[in-house]
Amino acid sequence: MAEVTKTRAEDFPYAPKKWTAKQGSDSAEALGIVMGPEHWEIVLCLQEYFARNDTPNRRELNDALEEFWHAHGGLKDLYRLFPGGPIAQGCEIAGIEIPPGTIDKSFGSTS
Repeated sequence: MAEVTKTRAEDFPYAPKKWTAKQGSDSAEALGIVMGPEHWEIVLCLQEYFARNDTPNRRELNDALEEFWHAHGGLKDLYRLFPGGPIAQGCEIAGIEIPPGTIDKSFGSTS
């Protein structure tokens, strides 16, 4: 896929209304992610998936992303791009509501 020009609305045909690539870049920066062509490809994938599927759950989305990115290294590479989770961080950058169960705040440290 060609590098995404992050300034044109046409590059994001499935983007949520009122979402801009600038907002996506700002969200990524706040998450400590430097966006490159691969990141934007995932953003496009997430936006299209949500546009075509009314209420995808976390598992469906995980499977779809893994299938989409299989040739690039699958989930392992997705976590390289989005260390905080490709669904959680990808959806936030894409301007999409994060599916329930994606972030489990009860899991982790006991302190």
